[in-house]
Amino acid sequence: MTASVPSTSLQLRSLITKGGELQLSLAQIDTPTPGPDEVLVRIEATPINPSDLGLLLGAADMSTAVQGGTAAAPTVVAKVPDALMRAMAARVDESMPVGNEGGGIVVAAGSSPAAQALLGKTVGVLGGAMYAQYRCVRVSDCLVLADGTTPAEAASCFVNPLTALGMVATMRLEGHKALVHTAAASNLGQMLNKICLKDGVDLVNIVRNQEQANLLRGIGAKHVVDSSLPSFMDDLTQALVATGATLAFDAIGGGKLAGQILTCMEAAANLTAKVYSRYGSSVHKQVYIYGGLDMRPTEFGRGFGMAWGVGGWLLTPFLQKIGAAEAQKLRDRVAAEIKTTFASHYSNVISLQQALQTDIIAAYNRRATGEKYLINPSL
Repeated sequence: MTASVPSTSLQLRSLITKGGELQLSLAQIDTPTPGPDEVLVRIEATPINPSDLGLLLGAADMSTAVQGGTAAAPTVVAKVPDALMRAMAARVDESMPVGNEGGGIVVAAGSSPAAQALLGKTVGVLGGAMYAQYRCVRVSDCLVLADGTTPAEAASCFVNPLTALGMVATMRLEGHKALVHTAAASNLGQMLNKICLKDGVDLVNIVRNQEQANLLRGIGAKHVVDSSLPSFMDDLTQALVATGATLAFDAIGGGKLAGQILTCMEAAANLTAKVYSRYGSSVHKQVYIYGGLDMRPTEFGRGFGMAWGVGGWLLTPFLQKIGAAEAQKLRDRVAAEIKTTFASHYSNVISLQQALQTDIIAAYNRRATGEKYLINPSL
């Protein structure tokens, strides 16, 4: 370990006990030494994404959260409802590090030329356990950014950008010509809108209020529909007629929205159909659920014929499906457009200690549009 790197450092941990308790804490761990094809990154920015909250908080009822510990080493304890403990069985009594991605500076490197070439570079990193002061990762898990890129700009260069690019790539692979996206005013939704505008892809953006609609229109969105309006179903149908979108990515998950999208896709297809069929349109309509902003059951009215599908979509299986070469092309595009198409915006920057304060947990656990939190472990 070099003189500038401490022998121990902090890492945020999440533990669910067999007694049904979530325990959050900061662990003092040995700072790792990189192997030949690894680098040590001083993490200076790591976002709190919805996918991180699933591991961080598990199935705990955060209304029961109790603050403990000290200012320097805070702890949080919350109750996991008995009915949800079965879903947590695979992680019971295992202290787990948290954080999918981050940005930082390479401060130590292994002996390989590829590792040595990254010394001093600002990199985006994917690989888990990013809510930590230092993270040792493989060279292949790093995305090198251009000089002048800050760790904060690099912090969210994997999950949201590659997910948005993956949606467009899935559209092309499956033979659709346009997309629908829910929670469209989110950071990811804004990226997807920019990609579609740049690539000439029609996109229907579903939002939940007028403020979100104005935000998207302000960055050039052509088709925006507000699910809170009485005219939502008619507005969505007309946007689907205009775009021909037959593929949707749904970040909400629960409730009626996925079924409403399929129903409107069917209505749009029938408006342009030349032949009536009692089985509904033969045009295949697909909704992929990739998020869980609403944890209620997903409801379907089945008013959309028989040519339809609903499934789950995750980034990692998609990248495995397209292979390393195609995945690298997506990563290269993110690096080239990190300050434009794939720029992320944060409402709050907090320390590891602040990330374990119950009032701040309540704020970032709301997952509200426009309230994206960034942890800077060096604070």
